[in-house]
Amino acid sequence: MTIRKTTYIHMKKRLTLLFIGLASFSFAQESITYQKPSAEILQLAEYDRPPSVSMDSKKEWMVLSYRPTYKTLEDLSQEEMKLAGLRVNPITNISSTAVYHYNLKIKRIKDATETQVKGLPQQAKITNLSFSPDRKTLAFTNTTAKGVELWVIDLATAQAKKLTSDNLNANLGSPYSWYRDSKSLLVNVLPANRPALLDEKKDLPAGPTVSTSDGKVSQNRTYQDLLKNPKDETNFETLASSELFKVDLNGAATKFKNAAIYTSTSFSPDGKYIMLTTIKRPYSYIVPLNRFPMESIVYDMNGQEIKKVNDVPLTEIMPKGFSSVRTGKRAMGWRDDLPSTLYFAQALDEGDQAKKVEYRDQVFTWDAPFNSEPKPLAKTKDRYAGILWGDATHAFLYESWYDTRNQKTHLLNPQTGETKLFNDRNFQDVYNDPGKVQTERNQFDRNVLQIKDGKTYWIGDGYTKYGQFPFINELDLKNFATKRLYTSKLKDQKEDINDILDSKTGEILVMLQSKNDYPNYFIKNIKNNKVSALTQFANPFGSIKDVHKEVINYKRKDGVDLSGTLYLPAGYDRTKKEKLPLLIWAYPAEYKDKNTAGMSTANPNEFTFPYYGSFVYWVTKGYAVLDDAAFPIIGEGTEEPNDTFIPQLVANAEAAIDAVDQLGYIDRSRVGVGGHSYGAFMTANLLTHSNLFAVGIARSGAYNRTLTPFGFQNEQRNYWDVPQVYNEMSPFMNANKMKTPMLLVHGEADNNPGTFTLQTERYFQALKNLGAPVRMLLLPKESHGYAAKENILHLLWEQDQFLEKYLKK
Repeated sequence: MTIRKTTYIHMKKRLTLLFIGLASFSFAQESITYQKPSAEILQLAEYDRPPSVSMDSKKEWMVLSYRPTYKTLEDLSQEEMKLAGLRVNPITNISSTAVYHYNLKIKRIKDATETQVKGLPQQAKITNLSFSPDRKTLAFTNTTAKGVELWVIDLATAQAKKLTSDNLNANLGSPYSWYRDSKSLLVNVLPANRPALLDEKKDLPAGPTVSTSDGKVSQNRTYQDLLKNPKDETNFETLASSELFKVDLNGAATKFKNAAIYTSTSFSPDGKYIMLTTIKRPYSYIVPLNRFPMESIVYDMNGQEIKKVNDVPLTEIMPKGFSSVRTGKRAMGWRDDLPSTLYFAQALDEGDQAKKVEYRDQVFTWDAPFNSEPKPLAKTKDRYAGILWGDATHAFLYESWYDTRNQKTHLLNPQTGETKLFNDRNFQDVYNDPGKVQTERNQFDRNVLQIKDGKTYWIGDGYTKYGQFPFINELDLKNFATKRLYTSKLKDQKEDINDILDSKTGEILVMLQSKNDYPNYFIKNIKNNKVSALTQFANPFGSIKDVHKEVINYKRKDGVDLSGTLYLPAGYDRTKKEKLPLLIWAYPAEYKDKNTAGMSTANPNEFTFPYYGSFVYWVTKGYAVLDDAAFPIIGEGTEEPNDTFIPQLVANAEAAIDAVDQLGYIDRSRVGVGGHSYGAFMTANLLTHSNLFAVGIARSGAYNRTLTPFGFQNEQRNYWDVPQVYNEMSPFMNANKMKTPMLLVHGEADNNPGTFTLQTERYFQALKNLGAPVRMLLLPKESHGYAAKENILHLLWEQDQFLEKYLKK
């Protein structure tokens, strides 16, 4: 589909801006073209995006990828089909939401300058970058007007060349995988005899669509973009099917497998086997493709079948709860420390967290060629959450349980199955997070635990009640004694430790940033404190370099610690304390105890990066802004957080306003609040159940929880379990109480589970007919997050106009 040539005034059905009028069942529309925000905001919004940085696993090469700051409305107006949870372009056969880069540069990590890659495609649309296992070649896909083609870059010469024509199938993700020898790639190619897609508008149905229930209880969320009828099934099969070809670095192609719906290609560490996972019928109209029937078969490198190792049925029936899983083999993969051994987990409680059992899961290993039965390795009392392999006698086994927010880490001996618990914590407890363990590449070029003299190394974010101090620890695997090797003590910068480059010399890879310094990469020596820059990206937002920024800490009336990042306009006199209007941006988060709910991850030295989703722009217009204000919702013991959602929400808001008011900076009669998605839901509830705010901005939210009856956000109970909770939390059900000016915004093509665009349309209609001062903005072609420059600039204009009218006065 190409963008219409008519002006935006003729697209009123797509961008509908509505003012309150007399109560009626019709919408009052404004004829309006796209607008741009005021100069102060536009200066920040129209910036040149610095390149993104990616590195190979051994931190030898750095790739700088350049992309436009925004997409365009024309980008969003491409052909699109929505099937089984996918959104794809049926012409180019890649996700319609793909993000493309137009240029690439490379550099060795320790070289001073980068090199422009030569021979890139004209008008390049680059994505799916991947280093070869030997890190001598970088592969990527380029999307043309007709399809997707595969390219490679020789890193030594920085020369790019095309390997295939534009006939790859990227509808299910990256259309290629590297062979272990780095000399070839396994590529998903469109079938030679691919049938034409069925046209829903032209082809008459052969009969009605019929779905049935076998009477079993399940708990399925409100998914979007599902299959709806037999024609959708056929089109899904057409779009998802590929043939597999082996393509060498000269472009020579050999067919490996006939057409099927391949969802995963996984080579064994020694490169002698490949596990292919495919989707098969029957498909479903109530769950997305990741819950369709699948089978996994291991083949040798000649394509000969060795063993079918997994057969997963259609998973429409699931027990209630976030710690419930399907039955059968799951989380299957190759052991990184052995040549060709699979491992997987299997539920011992039928996947139902409500059942009382001693052990929840059991982990098995299975040696190629899979002629014998899988061997049991270990059992977990809570839900299995993964293994990080090390060597013959060391691995880390993880288990977790959502209801208690608990995570346990065990030292596992893969030879004996013996486990020793060495970390048991609430995974929301950021102050006691041990960090991430350092890994290295083994003889199979797989990431495994880095173990030196019986010790492992850990990189932690270092959040404390006094601020953030990233660290490196040494953990002795014999007695679990911990030794601190390094702690960041920077006061005016934020330091993120990315990697330990050389533990002997003390070289680490860090990212440094400050309020006004754009994040850049550096090599730092923790023994002599020498620092050398790897990148030098400039700050694209110089106009806000003089704004005041600080993290403020305060308490809720029940004693819970809260925080937020406060911005004040440049030149604002904090001694005279002129009363400013205040904007609060927040997003609620659920916790099981007050202690973890009160932990802060805010850092005043984090780079100030205004984007369409924040209120920071308005500090240039004379507003005070409290960004990322903490809005915890706590349910201790047997109580669920949502049992007291509304009073906790209001208490959070009241505490935030009180905190800034006590500093003397604001006029508390001129406070606005906003949020996106669940933050929009928060905003609508705050305006409904409190008198704290003069205005609200709610973007892409869900307002009627009876339309998400089998759970939402972190709510595990269904509507029929706790109807009072669903009804009390639904702004739609309480629309008669909402009398505060509110701007409702939604993407016309929202794809997020539960946040259908209909949620905003129906909520607006209810508010309008009940006489609330509300305005609705539907952004053409936009999904849950907004991307097109035209829509984003207009959104900023709308928000600015709304705030000037109701708050700035």
